[in-house]
Amino acid sequence: MKLRIAILGTRGIPNNYGGYEQAVTYLSQILLKKGHSVTVYNSHSHPNQERNWQGVEIVHCYDPENKIGAAGQFIYDWNCILDCRKKNYDVILMMGYTSSSVWGKWFPKKSIIISNMDGLEWKRSKYSKPVQYFLRHAEKLAVKYSNFHIADSPAIKKYLDEKYAINSHYIPYGAVLPEKTSTDVISSYQLQPGNYYLLIARIEPENNIELILDGFLESNSEKIFFIVGNTNNKYGDKIKAKYSVATNIIFAEAIFDQTILQNLRTFCCLYFHGHSVGGTNPSLLEAMAAGAGIAAHDNAFNKSILGADGIYFTTSSDITTLLKTKTNKEEHLLRIKRNVEKIKDCYNWEKVGTQYENY
Repeated sequence: MKLRIAILGTRGIPNNYGGYEQAVTYLSQILLKKGHSVTVYNSHSHPNQERNWQGVEIVHCYDPENKIGAAGQFIYDWNCILDCRKKNYDVILMMGYTSSSVWGKWFPKKSIIISNMDGLEWKRSKYSKPVQYFLRHAEKLAVKYSNFHIADSPAIKKYLDEKYAINSHYIPYGAVLPEKTSTDVISSYQLQPGNYYLLIARIEPENNIELILDGFLESNSEKIFFIVGNTNNKYGDKIKAKYSVATNIIFAEAIFDQTILQNLRTFCCLYFHGHSVGGTNPSLLEAMAAGAGIAAHDNAFNKSILGADGIYFTTSSDITTLLKTKTNKEEHLLRIKRNVEKIKDCYNWEKVGTQYENY
């Protein structure tokens, strides 16, 4: 059965922002190959201005976020919903709810609304108390106005089902195993294989970047700490200033080229995943796929993916200790091997895409 599917809630594809955009970049292609009609809604300011991307229909809607800040996200989502109401989609997949669920009363009535419920947005420390209160309410509205709900983590599913007495459906994100790697890619950044630590994340407080870097500095490591993420914000300015005297900490800004990112992951000596809020984070899966050894923040979300195949930290002193502790090479390689097998067996995009299609 061919379905007409629309995907809302991202800034657009191909990915030029974050995890949701990365997920939809892959998911839209897989659903298209399975014979469905797929439309993805893009911000009008997205670098891709074409109306079609590799067979996926692209609809651009006005997004004033660059002019008025976060409030612009609500206007953008409203514009996307208004456009959806003019069309006869079988399924509308909402990626997240932060700025869309307030418009729930206006969701198209003839379409099935499925919401990917994201992580516990109201726990993000970057938000003030009033905003956190609003996000709790937005989460409630997303549950109310969606016909079905997807949780990207077992921990998120457990939370949603217990709090709202629903039966959400667990579908994780995926990753792609690198086809070819080359040290030439990392040498262009003056990096050497096994001589740098890596972190790829949005530069936000809940990603524990300061905690990780404080621990790194305390360890007196001579290795480089290479950070990929957009620092063009208030918090980014703060931490760049804080660590400006450390010559072995490099802020590389955002990189979206998947070949570069996978090579950076493959040749790092350890990948740090500091995400503490949310479900299955795509960047964690991509590090696993690249064969990186992983040190992750100790929480239920990360542990549900890595299990015994990660090194965990909670404090900066934990970071210092693990960096000063001599690595058991055999155990390290075994953890990497098991994580790659998880990608092959569970967290690969073809299987994830099939789960979305079946649901």
